[in-house]
Order: sequence, then structure tokens, then C-alpha cells
Amino acid sequence: MEDKIKHGTTTVGLVCKDGIILAADRRATAGHLIANKKTEKVQQIADYMAITTAGLVSDAQLFTRVIRAQLALLKIRKNGREPTVEEAANLLSSMSYTNIRRPSMVPGIVGFLLGGHDKKGHHLYEIGVDGSAEKADDYRADGSGSVFALGVLEALYVPDMTLDEGVKVAVRAISAALQRDIYTGNGIDVVAITASGVNKVFSKEVNAVLKA
Repeated sequence: MEDKIKHGTTTVGLVCKDGIILAADRRATAGHLIANKKTEKVQQIADYMAITTAGLVSDAQLFTRVIRAQLALLKIRKNGREPTVEEAANLLSSMSYTNIRRPSMVPGIVGFLLGGHDKKGHHLYEIGVDGSAEKADDYRADGSGSVFALGVLEALYVPDMTLDEGVKVAVRAISAALQRDIYTGNGIDVVAITASGVNKVFSKEVNAVLKA
């Protein structure tokens, strides 16, 4: 079963002075097969929020659709006021908690990094596969290549870095995983979440094809 399930990734999130940086690679694998080279692993879920996904692609896609709908419904219930990042984290962690404990032939294993901006500022949360939710005041990494990304983040991250500096560190972190983790590859996408909204600030394809 594992050889037929698409998974594997490296995602990172950084808390910067003016916002949140989220980044991820583009490779989806099924066992040792590269199943997709253009997987979008950074997804916008609200006007001022985005998530990264790491784990089973089917669960990640379902969770993304559901959390978007839940946040839209919550905004209506709040008379048009934007949901807070904490509310989004609690919703997503509750969904993960329920999902991992539901008996299934295919365990729903997926983790998220959630970044967003609200009236209290900008925030980064890590949602574990077990439904745990932890707020980060610096950085987080998830996925099969996270151990390599964390080494770069430990060395290069500094508090109150600018968004431009955060983008460079995020790219370096994903690049380190690209070099060492076989389940990470094919490209890098970086998104910035600020008071202006969610914006893709870096996107690069990594082509391993050699031309004669």
C-alpha cells in the first residue's frame, strides 16, 4: 500500500518582522517512484492565511478544501469579520485529531504549517499528524527532509529578520533538503503572508534532465 500512496516533502515556515514565510518543494512520491513533479504544497486557505502540507496527498487535498470552507463559513457567522489565525489552527488541529483516530485501511497521516495575519499580528502554527497545535515564535520544518532544513534554519535564522531575508533562508533550507532527501525535489515555492494578504514571492523549477 505504501508504494501506491503519494507522500514525501519538505516544508518550512519562518516568523519574520513583517510577516510569515512559508516554503515547500514540489515533489510527490509513491514509494521510490516520483509520482508528480509539480505538486503545489503551499495553499492559500483565506485572504490572510496559507498552509503547507506534508503527508498523504489525498488527505492534504481534502483537508485544504474543508478548512477553506470552514473558514469561509466562520467569516459569514462573524458578520464578515476575518477569522483569527488561532481559530484556524484550532479548526485544523481538531480535523487532524479526528482523522488520525478514525479506523481506516489507509491511515490519514498529514501535517501542516499554518501561517497567517490577523488584528493581533502575524502567527505561525505547526499542526501535527496527531492533531496537536503548537504556536512558533521562530521557525518550523516538516516532512521527510525536515531534518536537513532544520540544520539550515538553526544556523541562519535570526529574530526580527526582514521578509527578503526570510525568503533567502527558506530557499536555502529547502535547497539543503533537495540535495539530500530523495523524497524532496523538482522545485521550490515560497509564499509571504502579511497585512496585505498572501503573495507568492519565489518560484523556481529544478530540472534534473541532462541534455546532450
